Amino acid sequence: MIPILDLTVQYHALKAEMQAAISAVLESGNFIIGPNVKAFEREMASFLDAKHAISLNSGTDALHLGLRALGIGAGDEVITTPFTFVATTEAIGIVGATPVFVDIDPRTFNIDPRLIEAAITPRTKAILPIHLYGAPAPMPEIMRIARLHGLAVVEDCAQAIGADLDGVKVGNFGDVGCFSFFPSKNLGAYGDGGLITAHSDDLAERILALRAHGGRVKYYHETLGVNSRLDELQAAILRVKLPHLGAWTDGRRTVAGRYAEAFTDVPAVTPPWEDPRARCVYHQYTIRVAERDAVRSELQKAGVQTMVYYPVPLHLQQVHESLKFGPGSFPESEAAAAEVLSLPIYPELSEQAQQTVVEAVKAATRTPVVA
Repeated sequence: MIPILDLTVQYHALKAEMQAAISAVLESGNFIIGPNVKAFEREMASFLDAKHAISLNSGTDALHLGLRALGIGAGDEVITTPFTFVATTEAIGIVGATPVFVDIDPRTFNIDPRLIEAAITPRTKAILPIHLYGAPAPMPEIMRIARLHGLAVVEDCAQAIGADLDGVKVGNFGDVGCFSFFPSKNLGAYGDGGLITAHSDDLAERILALRAHGGRVKYYHETLGVNSRLDELQAAILRVKLPHLGAWTDGRRTVAGRYAEAFTDVPAVTPPWEDPRARCVYHQYTIRVAERDAVRSELQKAGVQTMVYYPVPLHLQQVHESLKFGPGSFPESEAAAAEVLSLPIYPELSEQAQQTVVEAVKAATRTPVVA
């Protein structure tokens, strides 16, 4: 089976360095907010071109605490897209706000900025775009709308670390950028982890307090916070990986380029659209095909693992049934949910294995394989 992602290759390449870093933490006896966490935050701030980089225990908490630090809560509305992972709206719900959905651009799978202004009401306080699959959302257009209407912007960068648009890295457009280090992410920990970027000193101070039980000084608590700290072991692991992220991203882009070339003459397959302004980091390589589930079944038989991100858009999920949306409410998101299929992509994917994937896709879509 050709896996959609193989993390063991990465581990074995870094095994000696990784084990040394883990052992050093264990020998130190320092496990929470220690030297590795502080160094990792500095290194991430430099990598992301951010003034502040604050590590947390998950990408979900980055979204949650970003919204809270911006003062968004009960009675407020946050504009986002239904074609994303539930953590996006979960965070909105945790702070007591309501998600207001806007459909996606079918080319990019990201929020369609042409539809945002029609969704703004007196209760709207923020826009929460997702950089889905590693492709930057149209941030200049979104920021223009946000500034015009006095709205905060929270970027969901969980799948897009290192991606940029017009030379600006994601996470630097909005008020905060929210990142995930879930193991399968382009920069993944060996457990959960997250990070939030901010350029405002005041906003960073609020996030630091919120992650540590609502206090800026130990045992003195100003507000109800949470316990959301990246531990030393995960920070040490991520510090070993971070210097390789640029090369891994280049590897992903090389794999994506081979796919794009291979599918140019396959009318049954719609490959990802490339925004000429953007540098996508290809967290996923997601094609669109008719009869997706049948195609996926054939690929499974051929020994190719695939994934569907995401089979049911959020407006049709039980968790949001109180919003009273039915089928047809967001047609582009629903069409994408029925057609998207993510293929194996990781930096070490060999050309031979990738050719096997391509041939299996061509066969499954009843397109003759060109030798």
